[in-house]
Amino acid sequence: MFQRFARLRLLALFGGLLLTAACSAQQDGTAAAKPSAEPFTEGQQYVTLKAPYQRYSDSGKVEVVEVFSYACIHCAHFAPIAEKLRAQLPPGVEFKLMPAPFNDEWLVFARGYYAAKQLGVQEQTHLALFKAKFEDNYPINTMDELADFYARNGANRADFLRIANSDEVTAKTKSDFDLAQKWGVEGTPTLVVDGKYVSKDLASYDDMVAMIVWLAKRELAAKQGH
Repeated sequence: MFQRFARLRLLALFGGLLLTAACSAQQDGTAAAKPSAEPFTEGQQYVTLKAPYQRYSDSGKVEVVEVFSYACIHCAHFAPIAEKLRAQLPPGVEFKLMPAPFNDEWLVFARGYYAAKQLGVQEQTHLALFKAKFEDNYPINTMDELADFYARNGANRADFLRIANSDEVTAKTKSDFDLAQKWGVEGTPTLVVDGKYVSKDLASYDDMVAMIVWLAKRELAAKQGH
């Protein structure tokens, strides 16, 4: 069994409350019993939020959003599995990443994510950044160190820093923070289906993938009137 994700405490940021603490794990994670009618239990493996549901994007497709951070080692472990999840989602469902700006350290990576995305280098560097930080032990913690990483991987360093520190990215990270609070995100990685279903405690990453595919297909069928 894999360990549970840490619960994040609340502090002040952006003039409001701030979720903090890294994604360290507890030791007592256990699988909840599954009822015969459905493979996963509402209230245990996932929760259903109250309407009106707030989505990350306005694409119109059913969305699966991973709330993550490049500062989170559990997100690093989940990243290659998330790629497999993306491949298992049916047509009409899209996978998205939302970087969690839960404290000053994580905010650096959230800003860097949007700068890299605007510069067109985020997708090809996603797994590489986790590897550089957690496997190769490169010192990637500050904005300058992050800029050095992206510059080594095809981005213009000056452009990266300009975008990462822009008012546009500041507004986006503030919006993401507010959305994570509305979703009740308590740790990372957390997966949210269409702003409606939020993953909670599962026995393994494989269970998480299976549950998200199941929820996404159920939401897609409901939207299609099946």
